[in-house]
Amino acid sequence: MNSSKKVLLYDTTLRDGNQDRKISLSLADKLQIARILDHYGFDYIEGGWPNPSNPTDEEFFQKIKEVKLKHAKIAAFGSTRRPKVLPEQDPLLQALVKSGAPVKTIFGKSWDLHVTEVIRTTLDENIAMIRSSINYLKQDENTKEVVYDAEHFFDGYKANSVYALLTLFAAQSGGADYIVLCDTNGGTMPWEIEAIVEKVKALIKTPLGIHVHNDSGLAVANSLYAVKAGCSMVQGVVNGYGERCGNANLTTIAADLFFKMNCNFETVRKLKNLRQLSGSIDQIVNLPSDVHAPYVGDAAFAHKGGAHIDGVMKVSRSFEHVDPHTVGNDRVFVTSDQAGGSLVVEKLKAIKPGIDKKDPVVGKLLKEIKERENAGWHFDSAEASFKLLVYRHLGMVQEPFKVLNYRVIEDKTPQGVSVSQATVKLQIGDKISHQVSEGDGPVNALDAALRKALLPFFPNMAKVRLDDFKVRVLGSNVASDATVRVWTTFGDEHGFWNMAGVSSNIIEACWMAFVDGLTYKILIDENVVKDAYKHLAFSSTAPKIVDSSSSKNDECTSENSSVYMLKLLKQDDGKFIEHVTNEVGNYFQMMKEDYDKEKKLIDQEKKLLLSSEREWYKLFDDKHSILKKNDIDINNIIKAFWIDYDKLLKV
Repeated sequence: MNSSKKVLLYDTTLRDGNQDRKISLSLADKLQIARILDHYGFDYIEGGWPNPSNPTDEEFFQKIKEVKLKHAKIAAFGSTRRPKVLPEQDPLLQALVKSGAPVKTIFGKSWDLHVTEVIRTTLDENIAMIRSSINYLKQDENTKEVVYDAEHFFDGYKANSVYALLTLFAAQSGGADYIVLCDTNGGTMPWEIEAIVEKVKALIKTPLGIHVHNDSGLAVANSLYAVKAGCSMVQGVVNGYGERCGNANLTTIAADLFFKMNCNFETVRKLKNLRQLSGSIDQIVNLPSDVHAPYVGDAAFAHKGGAHIDGVMKVSRSFEHVDPHTVGNDRVFVTSDQAGGSLVVEKLKAIKPGIDKKDPVVGKLLKEIKERENAGWHFDSAEASFKLLVYRHLGMVQEPFKVLNYRVIEDKTPQGVSVSQATVKLQIGDKISHQVSEGDGPVNALDAALRKALLPFFPNMAKVRLDDFKVRVLGSNVASDATVRVWTTFGDEHGFWNMAGVSSNIIEACWMAFVDGLTYKILIDENVVKDAYKHLAFSSTAPKIVDSSSSKNDECTSENSSVYMLKLLKQDDGKFIEHVTNEVGNYFQMMKEDYDKEKKLIDQEKKLLLSSEREWYKLFDDKHSILKKNDIDINNIIKAFWIDYDKLLKV
C-alpha cells in the first residue's frame, strides 16, 4: 500500500446507523454527533434523508447551517427520480435541493433484478433515471458535490456485469463526483470485492468509494480490500451500528487504515482519542459500549494469565499489535491491581504538568477513579466530570458555591394535572440564595431552581444550555432500586461539555450532574479550567456554499433500448463517446494481453451477452469473438465497433 494514498471517511451514523433497531436519534442527538464527528476530522457527515415524511431530518439540515464546522462536509441522502417523472417534478429530489446541503448523495439500482422486479421499470429507464437525477442535482446552485451510491452493485455485477457497469457509466456521464460501490446485502467475500473493484477501476475514471454491510461479519475486511483495490472513499458508521447486522465499523476501519495500510486521512490527527470518540457516540445513542471492540473496547488490551502478562511486561508488542495509548486505550492486567493507571497518569500530566506519578496524592486519585468506574461512572464519555474530579482532588479549585439543601415535590391538582416543584438553597460567599421553581417534571424543576439560584451571582448561567440528557440503568438489576447513570451535555456560545452522575436515586444522580455541569461553567469563566471545551458548537453565520454545476437535464424516455443507449453515449459533444471508446479500448487491450487470466471472465460475459436481445450487445459479443480468435490491431477493432454503432443509430 502506497503510504501517500489519501482516503476520505464518509460517516453515515445519522442515517444508516439510525436504522439500528435499538437507536432512535433526536434532533439534538444528531446535531451533537455531527459536531463530534467534525471535531474528529471525518470528511463527510451524512445527516439523513430529508423528505416530507421525515421532519426531523428536514429540520437537521436547517439547524446544521448554524454550526461552525471545521472540516466536514454535510451530505443529504436521497434516491434517483421515480420512473417516468422528470427530475424537476420529483418530490424526493426537490426535498434534496431544499435541504441546501453542499453534498447530495443519491442511490440507484445496479442489479437488474431490482430494476425489473422491485421498482418495476425497464432497464433503459433505470439508466435514464440515474443519469438525469445526477445531472439535475449538479445544476443546483447550492450543490458542490454529488455522490452516487450504486446500491446492490456487487450482487448486480455477479448477476449481470454488463448492465451493472452501464449504470456506473450513466452515473459518470451524469457528472457524479464519486461513485460508491455498495454491498447492500453484505454477502460478498473480500476476494470478490477486490477483484470486482479492480475491474471497475480499469473502466471508470470517476473516483470510487465503498459501502458495505456486515451480514457476513466481513464489513471491515471488505472495506479494506476495496481500498487496496483502488477505492478512495470509505462509507460506514462509528461503532458499526445499523440495520440487521450493522454497517462497516469506521472506528475499526480508521485504525486499520492507518496502522495496517499506512493510509493518510484527516482523522489520523485524532486517533489518539479514538476510544473517547467511540464512547461518546455510544453514550449519545444510549447503548452500552462493546467491551470486545477492536482497539477501543475495555478488553481490547486486557491480559489474563501469567504467561501473557509476563510477556507484555517484558516486551509489550509480544502480545499487543499496537500500543494501546495510540488509540486512547490502556492495557489491563486482569489478575493484578494495576488496570488503566498509565493512561490516567498521562491525562493528569496534561492537567498539571510535572506531576509525579509516585506522589501519594496520585495513588489516592487513581484508587478513587477506579472505585467510581466500578460503581458505574464512565469518564471516557464525560471528560468534564474527569477534569473536575482531578481539579478537586488535587486542590486546584475553590468551590464557587456550597449546596445547603435541595428538595423536589410532586403534586397533583384537583383537576388531575401533575405539578413538579423544586427548592434549592445555596451559599455563595457570605450570601444565601434560596429559590423555588416549577417545571415539566422533577428533573426540569430541579435544573430551573439551581440556575435561578446561581443567576444573580453568575450572569453567564443565562447562556448555558442543557443540550442532552440521558439515563441508563446499570448492571443486571433493573428493579426500581437499580443504580442509574445520568449523562448530560451542557453548552454555551463557545462549545459544550459532558457531565455524569451515578446513584441508585435518579434525582440525586441528576442533581450531581447539574451541580457539576454548572460549576464547570463557572470555573471556565474564571479561567481556572484550561482546554475546557471539546470544540466549537454554534455560530450565527451559515457556511458559505459555492456553486459548481453546469449540466443539462436528460429527458425521460422509453426509446428502443439500442437507440437510447447510443444517444446516451453520444452526448456531451462527443466527449463521453471518446472517453468510453478509450475505456473500451483499454478493456480490449487487457483481454488481448492477458487472455489466459481473463478467459473465465470472458466466457461468463459471453453467456450473458448472448442471452440478450439487444443488437448492440450482439455486436459487442462479436468483437469479443474476433479478439479471441484473431490477433487483429486493437484500433481497427474499436473503429469497426463504433461504425457498427453508427449504422444502428441511423436505422
